[in-house]
Amino acid sequence: MSENIEIIKSNCPRDCYDGCGISIEKIDGRISRVMGDEAHPVSRGRLCNKCAIAYNGVWQDENERLLYPLKRIGEKGKGQFERISWDEAVKTITGRLKADIAGHGPESIIHTHYSGTLSLIALLFPMRFFLKLGASEVDPDSICNAAGHAALSLLYGESHVGFDPRTIRDSNCVLIWGANPSHSGPHSHKHWFAASAVKKIVADPLRTKTARDADYHLQLRPGTDAALAYSLLHVMQRDGLFDDDFISQHTLGSEELLTVINRCTPQWGEQETGVPAALIEEAARCYAAGPSLLWLGQGFQRQLNGGNCMRAVGLLPAFTGNIGKPGTGFTYVTITPGLAGLDFDAMAGAQLASAEPVSVSHMDFAEQLTNPDRFKSLFVWNTNPVASTPNQAQLRRALQREDLFTVVIDCFPTDSADYADIVLPAASFLEFDDLTFSYFHYNIGVQSRAMEPLGEALPNQEIFRRLAKGMGYTEKELFETDEDLIASMLEQMGVEGGFREFQQRGWQPISAEPIIPWADLQFPTPSGRIELASATAEDQGLPRIPQAISDKKQNGEQFRLITPASDYRMNDSYANDPKLARNAGDPEVYIHPHDAERLGIDDGVAVTLSNDSGSLRLTATVDEIAMPGVIVSYKGRWPKQEHERKNVNALHTGQKADMAESTSVHSTLVSVNPCTAVSE
Repeated sequence: MSENIEIIKSNCPRDCYDGCGISIEKIDGRISRVMGDEAHPVSRGRLCNKCAIAYNGVWQDENERLLYPLKRIGEKGKGQFERISWDEAVKTITGRLKADIAGHGPESIIHTHYSGTLSLIALLFPMRFFLKLGASEVDPDSICNAAGHAALSLLYGESHVGFDPRTIRDSNCVLIWGANPSHSGPHSHKHWFAASAVKKIVADPLRTKTARDADYHLQLRPGTDAALAYSLLHVMQRDGLFDDDFISQHTLGSEELLTVINRCTPQWGEQETGVPAALIEEAARCYAAGPSLLWLGQGFQRQLNGGNCMRAVGLLPAFTGNIGKPGTGFTYVTITPGLAGLDFDAMAGAQLASAEPVSVSHMDFAEQLTNPDRFKSLFVWNTNPVASTPNQAQLRRALQREDLFTVVIDCFPTDSADYADIVLPAASFLEFDDLTFSYFHYNIGVQSRAMEPLGEALPNQEIFRRLAKGMGYTEKELFETDEDLIASMLEQMGVEGGFREFQQRGWQPISAEPIIPWADLQFPTPSGRIELASATAEDQGLPRIPQAISDKKQNGEQFRLITPASDYRMNDSYANDPKLARNAGDPEVYIHPHDAERLGIDDGVAVTLSNDSGSLRLTATVDEIAMPGVIVSYKGRWPKQEHERKNVNALHTGQKADMAESTSVHSTLVSVNPCTAVSE
């Protein structure tokens, strides 16, 4: 009997630099395989290990997915629910919201969200409901990259415009600082970075695959990024490699930094950072010769002095003129649809807000949620805070409040869903049409509905349309259809032919030729120049110039804990896929051989990590992935799936970085002690 085979083009909407193209094979109307799109310039016919397994696994497994609205019937945190109808769920939720607004004001309702899906409608449309409501918001970027955005905005006036990766063809050097695309953008690592003939420099405390594939690995001690940047600048200045014409015409305040640069010799840099002076010399000359690209990772600004580190590293393009011409520039988090002309404010419903929403840092979230007088209702969507938020034990206590009405919207029964009063099932990216983008490559793509939603699951946007109706709202923006939203976005971004025609192509770059940001050398700062010394920073209580400072070395009693992205998980997404869980194995902590010998720890034994926030038992792996004094444990596990029902964020204290009330998770300090057994 012949089979009816259909191929549907789509794109991955996960929180990843790559933004891969997807081909969905259907046989006789049912999905048989989700695979990479051979025609897509990033995926090139293959998905990463994470997505290839999960998209053909838990994402299509009705036994793993949330299928119906649920109401809690047991103790909070136990995950005991009964099925209810959508009508009952909407009536229950909107009734409570109306009572909270009447009794305590709309700011007593708080929502937390992030990057569970980055398809544009599902990401942005729900904001319309909360802005109309007047709810408080947990600042999403404070868990991830807010310090870096604040720092780059001081220097360049903008942090969302990055170099076009296609311009690597004009480059002689790529410097990746504090990013690990081998885990967080594996196709970009393989096809863009490793395969390129350019000279490659990686600055990273960890010996990652990306670092191993570089010509120069500057393996610095965590918290010394600013010192390393200044030491590189010293070599460039000493050897006459500064672009003096560029500095005089397009920067402000360079003279205020010269004294600092003069004293930051490579020998000083080696003492501060642990990077050999000779390696500092070579890397500095390589980058300064240009044309050079600088990839500023999100990892290194997740430190107590992370904003200062980002400001210091951000000086490199300015002093060398590596900006505004082919083969140059920097990238952090590029909002590609915005560059293509999409009005993000309108998409998110900024016009519906009657006042600026109250904003709470993730670093304060657990403590503030504990206060019964502050917040009465909580919405959790596109995120799993019990797995990802600091002060994990305190957050659990807050979520156990019987008076805190909690709604969780998700595809899966996460740790956070276990604390909900009402759980709403979200449709997956395979189950509705939308648009996607990469925050590294200059591509936008389609997200195609390839199957019916499982059970009674609904896309985020439809859930919030129903809630808006239940609240009695009438604003047309709250009920705009997906078809109209997609058509409007395609028109704004100059995509011709409509959605169905775009589906046939699957994706497109936002321009035929590489875009050169800042080609006119006009920057959206108060002066119109790159502000190396910043009066705005001074007004914010920050130093006028980045400081050449380093964190103190550890005294041997505590260790700096780094928790990078895993090769098996996407943040904490995919943690519930059985095959990926088997591949990842038991949770480990990597300890340098010198430290292991000093502590009497053998490879494979159980150890306890502890600090004021809590403790966690892990299996020790003796390895030189990091230098002595630094230990490594990969993030991305669901607490409920671990022996102790907690993950590495049980150790994250929630200290704030120096800018934007952002995370300093990579400044976490812990004690390490051997233990006799792992508790069951």
